[in-house]
Amino acid sequence: MFSTVFGLAISTIRLGRDYAILQVDQAPAHTSSAIRWQEFIIPLFQPPSAPELNPIERLWQLLKKPLKNQLFSSLQTLRDRIQEIFDQLTLEQVISVSSYNFILEALFYAASY
Repeated sequence: MFSTVFGLAISTIRLGRDYAILQVDQAPAHTSSAIRWQEFIIPLFQPPSAPELNPIERLWQLLKKPLKNQLFSSLQTLRDRIQEIFDQLTLEQVISVSSYNFILEALFYAASY
């Protein structure tokens, strides 16, 4: 099911004449043979068990810090608190935890050969 949803999402991306590098982990939904990658999307598969290369993992760390050692009376209270944290994030914070210049440098280096 997840590979179907992921594949559908991939098929709806429109970039015009631009190319995109899409960094994905090796979850079965991302590696399914059912996925038809559009020619302008270049999948960059992370090595297995490499969360340090996954930008979302660093964002989760940032989001979890304010939740540490807190108790919530309900799931909705937790959801509300998470929404508050999201609302307080700045673009600079997201960029700082999700930018991996070394990945881009490695890609440009590899493309030069």
